Amino acid sequence: MKTSINFKAAKSDSEIHNFRKKSFDYIRKDLTHKNEYWMEQKIADRIQKIESYCKEKSGRKLQKNAMPVREAVVVIKENTTMQDLHNLSKRLEEELNIRIFQIAIHKDEGHYDKDTKEWKPNYHAHLVADWQDLQTGKTLKHQSFHYSKMQDLAAECLEMERGVSGSLARLEAVEFKIKKKEEDLKILEERYSQMQQEMESKKSEELIVKESDFLGFQKIKTDKTIENYKKAIKTNNIQLLKNKTELESKEKQIAELKTNIESLKKEVSFFKSKNSALLTNETVFAVEKKKYLDSVENTLKKAILQESIKIPNLQNLNDAERKDKMIELLEKTSKENNIPFSAFDEIFKDSEKSTKIFSFLRFGESRKNQFEETKIEEKNKLRR
Repeated sequence: MKTSINFKAAKSDSEIHNFRKKSFDYIRKDLTHKNEYWMEQKIADRIQKIESYCKEKSGRKLQKNAMPVREAVVVIKENTTMQDLHNLSKRLEEELNIRIFQIAIHKDEGHYDKDTKEWKPNYHAHLVADWQDLQTGKTLKHQSFHYSKMQDLAAECLEMERGVSGSLARLEAVEFKIKKKEEDLKILEERYSQMQQEMESKKSEELIVKESDFLGFQKIKTDKTIENYKKAIKTNNIQLLKNKTELESKEKQIAELKTNIESLKKEVSFFKSKNSALLTNETVFAVEKKKYLDSVENTLKKAILQESIKIPNLQNLNDAERKDKMIELLEKTSKENNIPFSAFDEIFKDSEKSTKIFSFLRFGESRKNQFEETKIEEKNKLRR
């Protein structure tokens, strides 16, 4: 399964659609509870901030035709988490200076297959981004290879071409589907062949209409006989065309399933290879462990930032209340992103990291600035 990411100017009703602020007739309401949302700032507030910074930095107003806030629709898997998308956001910022400030995961959109009547979900996420160049105050300027890089980052961070837990089960399910489709195809082919044989072997005598004259001799009624032939040919052609259409549809479905199964086999192969490396190579294990814990830490910080929008007075909590709030946030982040508590334990073992994370709950409006400073520090460390 492949992913793609394509940024366009954010629409005026993006938040209404993305955060399901009203009902839409093209969604399945019984699946809406599976959606997930994250917001650091509202679009209107971010645009105001961008315009102010542009004036401050360049001395000029933001151009009217500028697109300072853009939105991308990203194809995801059923088990893609908010953490995966935060990882993608982090890479987009580090490598292309694109800053994501809203994420919405949608699992309630899709369509029903015309032939099988099976529900085909359209799993995707909306990423809303700040497109301002912090060096100039103007909008970012990207070239074609940058857009190609976006696709690479999406595939890498979301592991759309790589092994994930559950691939073997999905592989077996697809193999079962192929077997069933091939059985259906065989039945159709037999029916189609039978129709052709019946058409070829049908005796002309059955269609010929004869009548006896006054002497008792039988004569062919030409007009009625021709009418019978026309009806027989028309009926058989309709049935043959119907069977041919069904055959072509089944063949197409089987071809798609076989393509899917090849992709899944590659995923399983990569998953086995990666697992083997993690179990046998200490260096690979250490690198992957650090990468994962950095990702967990980043996800937790963003969860705190989102909470600060809902509860502006977080800084007024006492130590006991702050500890309870942190436990609540850990439980929520763990559940939504399938993060084991042992990962949080590893992070909080580092006293410096633990202090920084708790300070996010302590300093009201400065939390966002603090988060920005932390990211700048991380970038500087990578450059050294």
